[in-house]
Amino acid sequence: MDIEELKQQLPVAYPYLLIDRVDVRGPDVVVARKCVSANEPYFQGHFRFPYPSIMPGTMILEGMAQTAGLLLREGRLGYLAGVDRARFHRAVVPGDVLVFRATAVRRRTQLVRAEVVAEVEGARVAEATITVMEAADVGTNR
Repeated sequence: MDIEELKQQLPVAYPYLLIDRVDVRGPDVVVARKCVSANEPYFQGHFRFPYPSIMPGTMILEGMAQTAGLLLREGRLGYLAGVDRARFHRAVVPGDVLVFRATAVRRRTQLVRAEVVAEVEGARVAEATITVMEAADVGTNR
């Protein structure tokens, strides 16, 4: 799934769309990626020189939640309903390619609970259990 298809599935715009591409989208697994650029707006104020540019954990978590949201039925809007056991293992810096892997572990009528891992070059940088709630058709106010 390229960026244009992704924009149809996730009704968020720059700078909050934190996935650049979806490599795998199945009923129980989604693998997506984010190419982290020094031009991202959050690098402007997160840490200032002489400290290194580090991607805020909240933005990593948002990318993980967006990936988990893609586990919902196609065309359905998802809202973040919960984050449990979030852990961060190392910093993410400009030039890194974040790979998000979301695996559904529980489904209910309008909820999906997923184990989500964020990796850079195969090394785990963050993990969390994320719950997303199905709300309405994308593009409607229902």
